[in-house]
Amino acid sequence: MSMSGADFSGVGEDPRIFRNVCRDRILKDMLKPDKDKENKSAWKVLIMDKFTVRIIGYACKMAEITDAGVSLVEDLFKRREPMPSMDAIYFLQPLKENVIMLLSDMSGRCPLYRKAYIFFSSPIPKDLVTYIKNDMSVIPRIGALREMNLEFFAIDMQGFVTDHDMALTELYSANGHNSKNFNDTISTMAVRIATTFASLKEFPCVRYRAPKSADPSTAPKFDMVPKWLANAVWEIVSKYKSTIPEFPQKETCELLILDRPIDQIAPVIHEWIYDAMCHDLLEMDGNKYIYEVSKAGSDPEKKEALLEDQDPLWIELRHTHIADASERLYEKMNTFVSKNKAAQLSRDGGEVSTTDLQKIVQALPQYSEQVEKLTLHIEIAGKINKFIREYGLRDIGQVEQDLVFGDAGAKEVINILRSKQNMSQENKLRLLIIYAIVCPDKFEGDKGDKLMQLAKLPSDDMKVIKSLQYLVGSDAKKTGRAGGFSLKFDAQKKKNTGVRTERQDGEEGWALSRFFPLIEELIEKLSKGELPLNEYPSLSEPSSTAQGTAQSASAAKPAQNPQPMSRRSRRTPQYAKSRNSDDGQSSDSAVLRHASGDFKRLGNRIFVFMVGGATRSELRTAHKLTMKLKREIVLGSSSIDDPPQFISVNLSFVYF
Repeated sequence: MSMSGADFSGVGEDPRIFRNVCRDRILKDMLKPDKDKENKSAWKVLIMDKFTVRIIGYACKMAEITDAGVSLVEDLFKRREPMPSMDAIYFLQPLKENVIMLLSDMSGRCPLYRKAYIFFSSPIPKDLVTYIKNDMSVIPRIGALREMNLEFFAIDMQGFVTDHDMALTELYSANGHNSKNFNDTISTMAVRIATTFASLKEFPCVRYRAPKSADPSTAPKFDMVPKWLANAVWEIVSKYKSTIPEFPQKETCELLILDRPIDQIAPVIHEWIYDAMCHDLLEMDGNKYIYEVSKAGSDPEKKEALLEDQDPLWIELRHTHIADASERLYEKMNTFVSKNKAAQLSRDGGEVSTTDLQKIVQALPQYSEQVEKLTLHIEIAGKINKFIREYGLRDIGQVEQDLVFGDAGAKEVINILRSKQNMSQENKLRLLIIYAIVCPDKFEGDKGDKLMQLAKLPSDDMKVIKSLQYLVGSDAKKTGRAGGFSLKFDAQKKKNTGVRTERQDGEEGWALSRFFPLIEELIEKLSKGELPLNEYPSLSEPSSTAQGTAQSASAAKPAQNPQPMSRRSRRTPQYAKSRNSDDGQSSDSAVLRHASGDFKRLGNRIFVFMVGGATRSELRTAHKLTMKLKREIVLGSSSIDDPPQFISVNLSFVYF
């Protein structure tokens, strides 16, 4: 049995995909020798600052950098040995401290390197260009000085962040409104967003979430953030038409700028997708998972694993329901064992365990990498399922989703708070946040305090809920906006007004998979040309070119799912009982099998940028809608936030 991931090589290697474009710009435009380089040396030194090293780290593998002729990667601010026979490539942010270090390297009688090829991550200010030109000893040693316009982290094949983890605090807190930091954050974020369009040579039709208040002079400053950011981005990309060769003169794609207040439920609700649950329930450092491997006769050994695109199992499972992921893993394991006699001999009998898999690695060293990946994901899925049982997440998740869809109210919330005495403080708070968003009237006066007392939560946690109400705005239910909470329900059947309507596309899904982030609706409407201009204004007239294949996209059918597995497997947890849903939770593997041919026929790109942190469910939506709408959806954000991080880092600050 092979688990080499051949099924996943199609679209992942397509050079037109967002992150691959970024990778190719680094490898081909910056690292590989250009025709205008004189006296080329076989190997080069790559020098970066702390920010640009992360840009390259997200876009490229170290092996790819080496293949491009780089023999050594150095930190700009660390002491380095002189290498006067080698050329150096500098990839830096256009900051004065960086330029000072660069000139220090290359000036004087004995420069560190033969020639310097300088690439800035974003446009360099004129005063810094003058500063470089004034050092006459350096000028002859500069082989190139260019603006790469690559100042973002490509965290996913179809996603990027601008590295503004504290955007909610800096842009939405009461203390941040009048600070210089507010303007600096907007400006830096706009530059980094704009560099994505410079890199892809795309000219966007820019739209944004309109302020709720009709009078900007009376609106809270944070309510203007999407508009101000949109204007800043538009001003920068408009200049590209005259400053970047071959940059489009007309709109070629669409950009929709949103902010976190449009959907406060997505960051706190329990998501049941493998990727989201890994980052919600497990101790992870970014995409790094630390685990222990037991060895006979010795202490357990700690190992690290990166859950990233180079892992074909991760690619297949990350966007599937946790129950589906668990079934697939056990089926892969049993299939592997049944097809390998040596593996069968290594078993202790009965069901295959992770201990059996470790023995299989010893018996079949040629499969060691594949079996280790399988063992890793079986352990992760097992740990997640254990937490689901221990924390009672099935019941909590059911109430959360019923609240969102108007099928639960005060009775269900009170019952679960009373019946689950061991519910964690975080899970209680997340439930009450959802309840406060769905039923804000239940927190008026002293009602909220009584609910907090029932949940045995400290009074400080009430500030978190009030912060959310402040961000959403008191007029949210009156505005009738798609970003507010006014979607209509049948009052005779619903226990509350709800904030989502069921999406029925005729596909079978898993239980607890009803929830979908609001951007899914907005992207579909944008693609079809149905997004209201009064609620999401445009800074230019949307052209037919920018809108791509809207007509064909609206009629396009989503990619077919792989053959569904039995939902009645004895290993399938109780919470995974199937139900009708809009989405069969198809994995990336299904998308990838169809994408290598379909990607050539995709319409123009849609970019969505979320100020204040995006969620993993929203990132999954970008992948899901790419094949459904036949347009590549790229999700950008100030950061990617998981629920514990969103609550502890962002909402712990008082906004009112």
